[in-house]
Amino acid sequence: MSAELTALGLAALLQATQIMLAGAVMNRDVGAKWNASARDTQPEFSPLTGRLRRAVNNHFEGLVLFTIAVVLVTMSDATNVWTVFFSWLYLLARILYIPAYAFGLSPWRSLIWGVGFFSTVAMILIALL
Repeated sequence: MSAELTALGLAALLQATQIMLAGAVMNRDVGAKWNASARDTQPEFSPLTGRLRRAVNNHFEGLVLFTIAVVLVTMSDATNVWTVFFSWLYLLARILYIPAYAFGLSPWRSLIWGVGFFSTVAMILIALL
C-alpha cells in the first residue's frame, strides 16, 4: 500500500476517533439516553462539545478533498516524495486540529487548518500537472 493510501486510511480512523470522542463528551453533557434518542429537540451543549462536533464536521469536509487528492495521485501514478510529504502533513495537521479547535486556540486552529488544506490542494495540483 502506498504511503498516501496509508495516510488516507489513518485519516479515516482519526475521523472515527473524533466521532467517538465527541459522542463521549456529548454523553457527559446530555446523557446517553438523549444521545440514543431520535434527537427531535436540541439541548444546550457545553462549548467543548460544540467545538468537538464542529471539528468532526470540518474533518468530513476536509476528508472528501483529501480522498480525491489521494485517488488522483494514486490512479495517475503521480506519487512521489512530495505527495508522500503532503499526505503525512495533512494527517499531522488534522491530528493537531482537534485539540486546537477543542480548546479554542486562535489563530492556531485556522493556521493548522490551512496547512491541511494547502497539503490537499498541493497533491491535487501535482496529480494534474
